[in-house]
Amino acid sequence: MKVWLAVAFAIIGSLLAAGLLFLTVQQPRGKPVTLRPPPTPAPIVVYISGAVAKSGLYSLPVGSRVNDAVQAAGGFTSEANPDGLNLAAQLTDGERIYVSSVGEQPAIPLSTAELPASSSRQGGLVIVNINTAGQQELESLPEIGPKTAQAIIAYRTAHGFFKSIEDILKVDGIGPVTFEQIKDWITIADLP
Repeated sequence: MKVWLAVAFAIIGSLLAAGLLFLTVQQPRGKPVTLRPPPTPAPIVVYISGAVAKSGLYSLPVGSRVNDAVQAAGGFTSEANPDGLNLAAQLTDGERIYVSSVGEQPAIPLSTAELPASSSRQGGLVIVNINTAGQQELESLPEIGPKTAQAIIAYRTAHGFFKSIEDILKVDGIGPVTFEQIKDWITIADLP
């Protein structure tokens, strides 16, 4: 009986080994997966006008900067005020860029329809609501750069809405000189 038991285990072990060998050398079934490259993002389209060689619509790659749009438009004219723009700002699809001339007020949208919801035109000036404005709108104010705009938003988040425009003096980086330059451009009131 021991012999038959040993023979049975040997046969079963051989069959299992043969089956395992068969499974490991068998070709995989199904179709191979073909990987395609990721799709190329569609270009953005911006409109640039003002003191550039060729105003118009331009298609630019995603991630382009204001300077790329200026170069696509043939560069600045001799009357341009390049300091009126942040040439390093990243562009978004559908954006409008206006290059002001020397002596002209820089970076003001051309019509009230183009103003963000937290801005309003009053007497030719763009008025920004400091309680609701985003970073880009805050940066449109004179003397307010990215760091100060972020500080305004951080202060507003930590302390709540400003109760008067003078409360902006509580924000790090805004002193009396800066306040004098922006006081006519800011509001805390609901805008029309």
